[in-house]
Amino acid sequence: MTTEQLPLFPASGAKPKRIESPPRDAALVATDAPLNAKSSLAAGIGAFHDHMLQLGWSPYTLQAFGGDLKLFMKFSGANCALDELTTEKLNAFLHWLRYERGVPCKPKSFQRRLTTLKVFFAWLLKTQIISADPAAPIAHQPVTSPLPEILFDQQVETLMSAARAFMNAEKSDARPYLLVSLLLATGIKKSETMAIRLSDIDLSNRAQPALYIRYADARKRHKERKLKLPADFADTLAQYREKFQPRAHLFECTARNLEYILADLAKMTGLGETVSFESLRWTCAVRDYRAGLNPDHLRLKLGLSTITWEEAADRLKRLAAKPL
Repeated sequence: MTTEQLPLFPASGAKPKRIESPPRDAALVATDAPLNAKSSLAAGIGAFHDHMLQLGWSPYTLQAFGGDLKLFMKFSGANCALDELTTEKLNAFLHWLRYERGVPCKPKSFQRRLTTLKVFFAWLLKTQIISADPAAPIAHQPVTSPLPEILFDQQVETLMSAARAFMNAEKSDARPYLLVSLLLATGIKKSETMAIRLSDIDLSNRAQPALYIRYADARKRHKERKLKLPADFADTLAQYREKFQPRAHLFECTARNLEYILADLAKMTGLGETVSFESLRWTCAVRDYRAGLNPDHLRLKLGLSTITWEEAADRLKRLAAKPL
């Protein structure tokens, strides 16, 4: 007869099973005993999961970190003592992930799993459960993805001038300026742009307009946030609404129509493929980074999880760095 092992991270919505007499050697049974260096890996991961919950980390981060640590536990053994997990054993696990597991491990997934180990063991060290961090000596290997396209300061001025010219033309069209100024100020994604409702825009203080990014999907509500809009947004919006008369959403055309607007501006200014939703999002992020915006505030502004931010922050540093 096999012993039933309880899942470390219960499935969402699952009802807990009633266990009358759990076996003594069940590795993942919760315990009130304080952690120490001789505690099992399973106990350490369980305590770390509670720590993540207390910090209010996003469901995505909880799921990703939980999956990574369960995979590490599968390799190392649930009953392995925390102080037996050396740098050599961590490197063996990482080697197994890449070459011996039999399942492809993409570079981004590998980097995320290494990040998970670093965060987990840094927490164990900070809470004085272990006396040395075995993950600290392991360096991140750069993911070979190209740096995103961004607009330089002079190009931003050129783009804004071209967009403003449409608004001031004889046949006025405020859409180009409204769209470009919105994207450069907020750094929101295309899907978030299309989801903006007029009721999400707060103009109660016209000098300091704000935008609420909301998600209908409950699983993504950790991305909801309040963002500053350009100081002239209220006037631009009034001119836009007068002509196009949107009823519910800010943009009641298709996403392709907005892409055409950006493409026309790119052609008009000679900026080519550097004008897109993605490039304007990264341009916003780089400008905020250079201006000294707190990194965690910038992460929240962009709606990124702590895992996704790991790579994004590295790319931002390289994009914003001074010439060598």
